[in-house]
Amino acid sequence: MANPSKKTTKGKVRAAEIKKSPPSKVQAVRKRLSPGFTAKAAKEITVTFPDCQGLTARVAAAVAGENVNILAATGYCASEMRRNATFTLIVNDIAKVERALEKIGAYDIHESSVIVVETPNKVGALERISRCIADAGINIYYFYSTSGSAKTAICVFKTEDDKKAMKVLREA
Repeated sequence: MANPSKKTTKGKVRAAEIKKSPPSKVQAVRKRLSPGFTAKAAKEITVTFPDCQGLTARVAAAVAGENVNILAATGYCASEMRRNATFTLIVNDIAKVERALEKIGAYDIHESSVIVVETPNKVGALERISRCIADAGINIYYFYSTSGSAKTAICVFKTEDDKKAMKVLREA
């Protein structure tokens, strides 16, 4: 049975216990408790187009034509009637991309702040990140993610309070 004086109800070792521990034990405890992820603020642009064949290629070409890198992206047509397509992009120059996409027919353009979290690509990573946000009482409006390699994954979150969520994630 675990000694309750060493842990809080959330399973974190108390600061006093860490102070009493030898350095090697402190490092092991911190490593065990560390969430292993980093969180940073980013801006994304969401644009809507009339849907048509080849639209993704046109959007990608317009962005590349401005020499702008796409850091993360989603694209979809949610209607069976296929009338509109929506793209959400995180890029390294939103102003250039906005102008380029307007030139090819984007008609509904929104910029918003998001949180980009890089995490080890391991079972439970999304749960740990989303649990930190949920436990802080913050609603997640949407997220999308992918593994950038076998070792890391990138998760993008839009919450009801991105500043508070960033603080919670950075303190986790």
